[in-house]
Amino acid sequence: MEKLTKMLILALLVVGMAHTSAQRKSKNKAKTSTAQLETKPKLVVGIVVDQMRYDYLTRFWNHYGQGGFKRMVSQGFNCKNHHFNYAPTSTGPGHASVYTGTTPATHGIIGNNWYDKQNDESVYCASDDSFTTVGSTSDAGKMSPHRMLTTTITDELRLHTQMRGKTIAIALKDRGAVLPGGHTANAAYWFEGDDTGKWITSTYYMQNLPDWVNTFNTSGQVQSYKKEWNTLKPIAAYVESGTDNNAFESLFETETTPTFPHNTPNLLSKTKDFEILKYTPYGNSLTMDFAIAALENEGLGTDSDTDFLAVSFSSTDYIGHKFGVNSKEIQDAYLRLDLDLERLLNTLDDKVGVGQYTVFLTADHGAIEVPGYLKSRKIPAGYLKTEEMEAGFMEFLKYRYGTTDILKNISNNQVFLDRKVISNLDMDLNDVQEEIALELLGYDDVDKVFTGYQMWQNDYTRGMPYILQNGWHQKRSGDVLFVQRPGFASYAATGSTHGSAMIYDTHVPLLFYGNGIKKGSSIAKTEIPDIAPTIASMLGITFPNGTTGRPIAKVLE
Repeated sequence: MEKLTKMLILALLVVGMAHTSAQRKSKNKAKTSTAQLETKPKLVVGIVVDQMRYDYLTRFWNHYGQGGFKRMVSQGFNCKNHHFNYAPTSTGPGHASVYTGTTPATHGIIGNNWYDKQNDESVYCASDDSFTTVGSTSDAGKMSPHRMLTTTITDELRLHTQMRGKTIAIALKDRGAVLPGGHTANAAYWFEGDDTGKWITSTYYMQNLPDWVNTFNTSGQVQSYKKEWNTLKPIAAYVESGTDNNAFESLFETETTPTFPHNTPNLLSKTKDFEILKYTPYGNSLTMDFAIAALENEGLGTDSDTDFLAVSFSSTDYIGHKFGVNSKEIQDAYLRLDLDLERLLNTLDDKVGVGQYTVFLTADHGAIEVPGYLKSRKIPAGYLKTEEMEAGFMEFLKYRYGTTDILKNISNNQVFLDRKVISNLDMDLNDVQEEIALELLGYDDVDKVFTGYQMWQNDYTRGMPYILQNGWHQKRSGDVLFVQRPGFASYAATGSTHGSAMIYDTHVPLLFYGNGIKKGSSIAKTEIPDIAPTIASMLGITFPNGTTGRPIAKVLE
């Protein structure tokens, strides 16, 4: 009997201990789950580098310091196979797609400029005559995000925090600030060059510039960058790029060769032509100066509500257009951008706190090697014979339909037709689209053609049709889409460009770093619209309302 009693007592003790342990585990699990839901950075910094190909990371890797790109790669997550999944690949659609988590087919920014079918006019992606310039007497501030049809990750963060979390967006280009800032940004600032040299904004955001912006504009910081541009390192060390003097680069105003050092009169002038800074790495450094000033003066990342700083570095695009992918100027620009990136990360460590912020870095598009250079290396390449194509096309329209009035516009590799004329001629729109597509396909410079009817009727999941369909908006886009041959571009004979559906325009970097981000890399394919839902998942907030991308699970802790 005594033995039985002891066994019962022991059993009760074991059950009690198990129950207590289970309770403790349950409480710990609840605490862990709550902690995971509430772990948020104080600040998210979104960086878009204009015209950055993925191979700029690898080509110039040995020249980068430890605190910029290398810090983000080694201590963050590198998506090595990251692509735009639509065309056209240009600045406006690029910035909109990064921040909306979708493509032009949904957010509606189908180009930097496009033909507005309803109003029969060309429109600019960020223009808005309803507002006026703040900080200047020009029209450069008549901008807003009203043409963007969906919310952004910055909008959703503002809504989630009951508008307490701040969003500040900054770029040399107006579209590089307006679109990332979304519809609810506290401020978006861009640079007015010309003979002004000031950071400005729109009455969409505010009626007067903050004191700190006025102080920055009068500080002389802009004038300090009007100086000679020479290479950061000895030019002989830049073996990753082509010769300095070649036929594939453009000249600054008084130059006779496109070579270092660049020290033309307008570059050195302290009182005029601040536009020229955009074509030097100093434009990026100036952007970084202003971004750091915004970080400090707006108190970003200093309270319990997550803030967002969106920064776009535009000078790399201007330099790429002027000098080309293979130029020493591009290499020097990225080595200097690496130093500016290091400066930003160090400032974030100091002002926000190590481990208290999250950064992502990507691009708005890539770029083609200068076709003339490719051709000199026996690679199939060249320039579209645009005038010849247009003349032949107009002759076709006259011969087939008896009039050219059937054509409204050709832009962004799309043909817009006048549907009223087609109806008056008693023709079927689908038949006309197909006839025109077949005509365009017969031109040497055209590789592929698709009709609006095909875009409307089909659901493409891969290849060129998938990319084109993601860029085709039912209400805004054209009736016929054409794709040029790989290696061909519609551009001047010097410098690089972009805009196509080709892989050299779609393959860009994507780096994540900081709070909530795993260390590692992946060669699994990711797409531009995946960025916004990844950040939203990390923050625990609603996805932008047009999201078609998916969170990149491997990136998040």
